This record gives sequence, C-alpha cells and structure tokens, in this order.
Amino acid sequence: MAQTETSVVSLSIRPATETDLPAILAIYNEAVLNTAATADYAPSTLESRTAWYEERRQKNLPVFVAVSDGQIVGWSSLSPYHARIGYRFSAEVSIYVAAASRGQGVGKRLLPPLIEAGTERGLHVLIASIDSENEASIRLHAAQGFTKCGELHEVYTKFGRWLGVVYMERRLSSDPAPPMH
Repeated sequence: MAQTETSVVSLSIRPATETDLPAILAIYNEAVLNTAATADYAPSTLESRTAWYEERRQKNLPVFVAVSDGQIVGWSSLSPYHARIGYRFSAEVSIYVAAASRGQGVGKRLLPPLIEAGTERGLHVLIASIDSENEASIRLHAAQGFTKCGELHEVYTKFGRWLGVVYMERRLSSDPAPPMH
C-alpha cells in the first residue's frame, strides 16, 4: 500500500532571517545524527551556520524557511555548485524538513521558491545531490521537473554502510549559448 502524504495545516514559506538560524541549525543537526541526507557525522555549530548564511547573503543566494503554527518546520537553500567561475550559472539545492514534519508536504512547498529564485537570478541549472535510498526526495524533485542525470554508487559511508548519490538537474533557461566570459 502506498504511503499517503498528509499536509501541514497552516504552512507558510518565507525568506529566512538571521534569527531563524538556531531553528535551521536544529533541523540540520537532527538530519546529521539520524539520516543519510548529509555525509556530515558531527553536528554543526551556530557559528558555522551563521557563516553559511552570510555566504549565501553575499552571493545573493536564497534561504527559505517553512513555518507552521509559529514554528520553523523546514528550510531550503541554494548554494554555489562549485567555486570556479565557469560554474557561476549553476547552483545546488538543499531541503531539510524537521523529523516530525516529514511526509506532510513541507518539501513540496520549499522547492518551488528555490526554482523561482534561481530563475530570477539568471541561473541556468539547479542540481540536487540526493542519497540514492531517499526515494521521497527523488520523487519530490522529479515532480518539480528535475531529471536524473547520474548516480554514483558507494561514494560515502554513514551508519556503517556504503551509500550512493543520485544527481538530478533542472534547467531554468533555454539560452542557446552561454555568456562568453
């Protein structure tokens, strides 16, 4: 029997602010400790999450939060895909949902604003790097127009097992030729 998704009753998506960082950090750290959504093993610090947020602000890359009944239940962001200049029109998508809110449509609401923000910023492609066993995330991205473009097997380890990564992409523009510089 297929699992049906229940929805968070009142959910709003808004740009994150610096005051949201403790909640963003708590959601990320829970994922670090209990999921394979990240290859990190150790929880992050508020100081490092603040630096992460500042980097996105400086590079004009968005961070969004999902708020339900006054509580942050998820967040999403765009990150530079690579530091080299040639990759400047590509960004990586991240979505994390609080454990108690998973399967309730939060991720489905957090992804479209990233796509819109990427388009507004003149990005050409968004890239998702997903734990190959995370079928819900793969389905979520496919439903928003991402296509599978590759898979790496046994490239990281967590919880005593080898894990793979599925790469998905969504082209935002159909420009026939990239800028010369």
